[in-house]
Amino acid sequence: MAERAVAQRTIETLHAARVRGDLAGMLSVFSAEGQYEILGASADKSIAIRAKDLAEFRPWLAMMVKVFRLTHYEVLSFTIESPRIVAHWRADIYSKVTGITVPTELVDVVEVGDRGVVKYTEFFAPR
Repeated sequence: MAERAVAQRTIETLHAARVRGDLAGMLSVFSAEGQYEILGASADKSIAIRAKDLAEFRPWLAMMVKVFRLTHYEVLSFTIESPRIVAHWRADIYSKVTGITVPTELVDVVEVGDRGVVKYTEFFAPR
């Protein structure tokens, strides 16, 4: 039961930091070693970001915080089968570059190790 609580708290911490635009808060849940991916589609193109460790992933996270603001965040479901967590959620994502807000569905598939998140894959698509 404690593992489930830690796993859920990890995702809740990550999501809360993301909604706040808090890069340090987001980084605090990730292990320095790991695999990180963001895969999805925007209105006009597909996006695929892959990083072999946090040092490679950090600039992408920094860019996300700088360019996008999330509002109307809502968790639709958590599935926790330790060490894996699947979080289905949605948010309205505002681009500071285009000035457009896109309602978006997201699914995070996360694996938590002793030092935090060691595998993170996020899938997203406009809804």
